[in-house]
Amino acid sequence: MKVGGLADVAGELPRALAALGVDIRLCLPFYPSIREANYDTHPILDLHLPHRPGEISVSAHQLEWHGVTVYLVDAESVREDVSIYGDVLREGEKFTLTSLAALQICQALDWKPDIVHANDWHTAMSIIWLTRHRETNPFWQDVIGLFSIHNLAYMGAGIEDILNDYSLPASEDARLPAWARHTPLPMALSQADWLSTVSPTYAQEIQTAEFGYGLESLLESRQDRLVGILNGIDQQNWDPAHDDALPVTFSVENIQPRVNAKGVLQEQLGLSEQDSVPLMGMVARLDRQKGVDLAFEALELIRDENWQFVLLGTGSEDYETQAQVLADAFQERVRIVLRFDETLARRIYSGADVLLVPSRYEPCGLTQLIAMRYGCVPIVRETGGLRDTVMPYDGDEGTGFLFQDADAKSLAAGIRQALAVYPSSDDWKDLQLRCMKQNHSWEITAGEYLQLYKQMIING
Repeated sequence: MKVGGLADVAGELPRALAALGVDIRLCLPFYPSIREANYDTHPILDLHLPHRPGEISVSAHQLEWHGVTVYLVDAESVREDVSIYGDVLREGEKFTLTSLAALQICQALDWKPDIVHANDWHTAMSIIWLTRHRETNPFWQDVIGLFSIHNLAYMGAGIEDILNDYSLPASEDARLPAWARHTPLPMALSQADWLSTVSPTYAQEIQTAEFGYGLESLLESRQDRLVGILNGIDQQNWDPAHDDALPVTFSVENIQPRVNAKGVLQEQLGLSEQDSVPLMGMVARLDRQKGVDLAFEALELIRDENWQFVLLGTGSEDYETQAQVLADAFQERVRIVLRFDETLARRIYSGADVLLVPSRYEPCGLTQLIAMRYGCVPIVRETGGLRDTVMPYDGDEGTGFLFQDADAKSLAAGIRQALAVYPSSDDWKDLQLRCMKQNHSWEITAGEYLQLYKQMIING
């Protein structure tokens, strides 16, 4: 069940930690589509969660998946909600129930963890429950809570009645603004023993008014227990040397076939097949955070330059309309594909010369990591994980082009810088090879989390 970068972490990090010898258990809702996939699951126990209108019956199931023990929580609210995200009240009920059931499963099985690691507001309730009950429940007495922030903007607002029904009353922490004291993510931020987020720069940014969403003072007060660890990518899954979705494969040792990948992509999109024309790609959710409007405006500003552009993604109806307007204005060199298409995404990474990532903010970002793996040079805003993963090109070093301000003029300047380098084939090839040699594997990320876990256990 995968939607976005949070799902990548939930799937890949436990596998990488297990490979390092960590006894880790993953818990998630037993979605109908998981049941339909016919995994080798088996029921392990039944639970009854305290709930103000009346106890809720929950069943727990287990499977072994890539060396990780997975607990699946089944209840009426899970079975009724076939989507992952959508209606906030459905989400609140489903995720609160799953978060609390995860802890009860551990206690019922007498498997006591050293650490409960919760991610974003959807599992914040496990941290809230843990910190409220461990003084009176001997089983949880010494267990440490780690809360990871993947995107501070999504807080779980509007489910305070659900929290009350599960005996999770509003926080009394004076460091929280009044509006945040009954909202899951801020409550967990104030109560967790340790906090982490998905890049070192984002850990600093969320302590400022620009990125803190009103929680910057709380986060600044907790900076000694706030750590930024970059996400990784599965380098076996994202490997241009063994990617069946590509028309040709290539590698650091033999990058020359990549030219053919570009030609096939241009042909597929109905663009003129010229290697001398730099092809820019963008694979993104069409919303304000991702800066798609900045890309549209920047392309207007560089209309006199030599380039082609392809956008793949879906999202805001307004941005989809703007994208079509752009395509109509540049019929010979702009292609817009408004759908989810993983095969085409991989072909864009492997065939485009440049990937635009003009995000207004980006906690970590995965597209720039994937693009570099495929020799597609990123142009990114200097923010969050983009800043931490793309090193500015200076003629001899660097892995991409960075621009500072979240406006079209600044992005256009970054694009022009890349277009100026592109005609120098040797310099461009060296730049591509440096991108492809970057190591952002989950093994590295897992190693940093393991060090953090050990630090938490030592310091409490």
